[in-house]
Amino acid sequence: MPDINFATSSHDAAEPRPAADDGGNLRWDIIELLFFAYRDFVGDPDQELEAFGFGRAHHRVMHFVYRYPGLKVADLLDVLRITKQSLGRVLKQLLDEGYIVQKTGDNDRRQRLLYATPKGEALVQKLAGLQTTRITKALAEMAPQDAETVKRFLRAMIDRDDPDKVLETIFASVNHDTKE
Repeated sequence: MPDINFATSSHDAAEPRPAADDGGNLRWDIIELLFFAYRDFVGDPDQELEAFGFGRAHHRVMHFVYRYPGLKVADLLDVLRITKQSLGRVLKQLLDEGYIVQKTGDNDRRQRLLYATPKGEALVQKLAGLQTTRITKALAEMAPQDAETVKRFLRAMIDRDDPDKVLETIFASVNHDTKE
């Protein structure tokens, strides 16, 4: 297979395009910081997950199943915004390997409710610990009140045109926490 060269300008590939190219309207500074922050935020758990043969989709499923015990498969699909096929593959592996259990609903036997097993809980705790360490280090460089600014910014970044039940729960608990 031939090498692909994406360089189409006279600019050196190691140099970013000048900000003037965007007319001053694009927030390259924030965009790139978000890319790099996300890369490193998920990179810590990625290394841990690799040992289990898991990826980011497994992490996301485990996170929400752990945080919201009894979460319906349909709601998980809505939250993650992935296809049934993608969720099915990941969920099957997590079920088969004993990280999640699936139970039928009490009122509706067609419902599939998901719960983390003790093995799954331990994995989520380990991954959340890695991410908490990174968050704590970043917040240590800021004034205490800056954490609220960070949370407000991140909440504002979430698309609210199609609210998810889990996100509504998160927003309700965050608003409740800030009122106490």
